Parts: sequence; C-alpha cells; structure tokens
Amino acid sequence: MPVPKVVIVGRPNVGKSSILNWQAGRLVSVVDPTAGVTRDRVGHLMQAGDRYFELMDTGGIGIVDSDDLSEDVEKQIQIAIDEATIILFVVDGMTGVVPLDRHVSDRLRKVQKPKLIVINKCDSTKTDAEIHEFYGLADAEILQTSVKANRGRDALMKAILGLLPPPTETEGEEGQALAEEPELKIAIVGRRNVGKSTFINALAETERMIVSEIAGTTRDSVDVRFELDGKAFVAIDTPGVRKRKSLANDIEFYGLVRAQKSIRRADVVLMFFDATQTVSQVDKKLMEEIQDHAKPCIFVVNKWDLGLEKLMSVDRWGKYLETSFKSMRHVPIAFITAKDSQNIKQLINLSQSIFKQARERVTTGQLNRVLQEAVKANPPHVAKNRTPKLFFATQVATQPPTIVVKVNDPELFSPAWERYLLGKFREELPFKEVPIRLYLRGKTKEDGDEK
Repeated sequence: MPVPKVVIVGRPNVGKSSILNWQAGRLVSVVDPTAGVTRDRVGHLMQAGDRYFELMDTGGIGIVDSDDLSEDVEKQIQIAIDEATIILFVVDGMTGVVPLDRHVSDRLRKVQKPKLIVINKCDSTKTDAEIHEFYGLADAEILQTSVKANRGRDALMKAILGLLPPPTETEGEEGQALAEEPELKIAIVGRRNVGKSTFINALAETERMIVSEIAGTTRDSVDVRFELDGKAFVAIDTPGVRKRKSLANDIEFYGLVRAQKSIRRADVVLMFFDATQTVSQVDKKLMEEIQDHAKPCIFVVNKWDLGLEKLMSVDRWGKYLETSFKSMRHVPIAFITAKDSQNIKQLINLSQSIFKQARERVTTGQLNRVLQEAVKANPPHVAKNRTPKLFFATQVATQPPTIVVKVNDPELFSPAWERYLLGKFREELPFKEVPIRLYLRGKTKEDGDEK
C-alpha cells in the first residue's frame, strides 16, 4: 500500500508550515509572516518507530494570492485533501475562532476522514481555559501545541500514529493471490484527437471483452468497466486536453481538470501520442502530473499505421520519447492502431505487468545486497571533508515502491550519486518500468546498529 498521507490544513498564518518543520526536525517548508507564502503542497517522509507516513503542508485556505495564483493554490489544497489519510485542522490559539476558521470547518465537515484539531501557538497554559470555543469546529480530538515553546510535539505524534491505518504488509509476506488483486484502474490521457475515444471503443470490440459504461466516481469523468480473460478492469475515459491559453470555455477547462483527476485515481496511466505528430507542451504538462504522482505509465503511440511510413520508425520513436522525457526513460512504449484494434490486448497485458511491478515488495536482505554492490562499484565521493556512509536500506511502501536508505548525513550525497543509486535499484530489483521513490535519511537511535 502507498505511504499514508497526513495533511495539514487551515487558514493562513496559523503555523501550518512551522508544525511541519517542527515535526520533521528540519527546515522543509518556508515560514514567513506574510500570508500565502506556501502555495504548493510540501511533503516530508516521517518515521516513528517502524511506521512511515508523509506529513504534508498546504497553502492557507481562503488566501487572496498577491500574484493572482489563488486558484492554483486552492487546487493544490484540494488535491491534498483528496489524497489525505488523516487531516490536521490547525487553528490559532492566540486569536481564537475567526470566520475563516468556520469556513474551513464547513469544508472539512464534508470530508469523511479521520481528523485532529490542532490549536497552535498555545505558548503558555494561560490559553487553556479558552479551548472550549474550538470544540464546535469538528468532531475530532483536540490537541494544544506550541512550536515556539516546544509544547505538545510528542502528544501530536502519538495522536497521528493512533489514527494511522494498521500496516497491511510485512517484508516476509508473500504476494496476494491473483483472485485478491484489486481492480486495475487505467487512465487514458492525452491531447485532443490522439485516438483515446477510438481506443475505448476498441475495448468493446476486442475478443472476450465485456464492456459496460457506468457513471464515474468523481462525477466529471466516465468509467468504462470491462473484462479480459476473466479479470476486471476499469478504463477512466477523459476528454482531450488543449493548451491553457487555447481553452475556449468552461467545458474545455474542466477537461484539463478531469485529466488531472483521472491520473490521480489511476493505478496505471496510458499516455497517448499521435504517431503523425510531435510531442507538444500539453504532453509535457500531463507527464509532469504523472511524474508528480509517481504513477506507473505507458507511452502509447497510436495511429501507427499512418506514422510508420510518414514519421519515424519504432527505434526512432523510442529515442525521441526518451529525449523528450529524460527523467522517464524507464517508461515502456506501446505502438497501436486503435481503429483496427491492433495490439490492444497486448497493451492491457503490459498494464497488468507494470501494475504488478508497482506492488512488488523486496526483502531487506535483497535490497541491501544491491546497495552494497552499488557502493562497491561506485562509492560516493568525500564531501565537506567528510566521508559519506550508508548503513542499510529498507522498502517502506508500494505503489510506488518507496525505499529509505539510512546514511550518516544526507547532505553528503550528490544528486548525481543518488540518481546512480536509483538506477542500480531499478536494474537489479523488480521495479524496472515503474517510478521509485528514494529517500536518504540520517540514522536515528531507533535504527540500532544494523549495517
């Protein structure tokens, strides 16, 4: 299962970024008294004992952005809420409840997820008698904290751990039986007129496939449920995407939003290209979304019957996509002609294969053997007059495979060497065609003396 996400929300200037940095024990999110400094989602992988979760900061709800980015900030907040496992609703104990807090409360009331109300800036016990006014904001446990006075840090961590779902996998467990595999959701995205609708229609005509159209769970997309060889799938159909400046009306704008939501919902993303056209800025924007969410992806070059003669060969298309998306060289490429149903079944089979890769779990022993071989072949260089040291690695999550490497100081490892290590993991482990998240973390007392 993916790493659980604990999302910090609230109005501006209640100390959300400070709480993230406080819990992380380092500067992760920029802290400034100016409202609206945090625009994007900012996350940090947390470890407490043998549990891992991602603590995520968000922009202030209700902020009027000075650069007219309020809509973008709001979008990032909603994404974080949608993906959250637990929500920390942060308020200011010094100012008490204000109208904007009630606005946030009304919004979160519709979200059926575990919540904690965190009354921040309680620098002394003088404010304790006033906490009763916060009880009406949510049906949730209330905690008082102060970053400045270092008050309530451990209690907050304990409350978060108490709400986390129980771990579902251990390193020694075998994979689930085939009948227990979750339903595979495949998002079909791309710019307009690359053949996505034709592909959906081809699914209905492929041998041994049963297709029925049902309403999408997000109300703004259509899910096409089908079966192949006795296995159930859902294809998430999305409208074509155009350049933002070319969006003529609300319908086209929400087409872009649908595509982005479909990517987040999917287990595997099929990124469609037209074999007769070159890569566009729209394609690159969609690939950024896919990469940001670490989704397994397949490059699908459609209309191959036309492209084979008019544009490029298979090898040239492969090199062209590698050059266009240099950080996505692990992504497999499929060539299809949807209107003739050519290679449709093979594409679905490939989707199953990379979904399986994303759910793989390797043992700590296997992982550390690869780590030792990588260090032996290319040890990291001395930095800041200190020798970088690696102690051990462990896989903490799947979908995407998430690996934590314990080191003496993450700052001593160059980005180039981290890319090298990631490449070695990809070569030697069963994650060759899916994204891997790699974190270097300083060794703690809880990690013991394991080498």
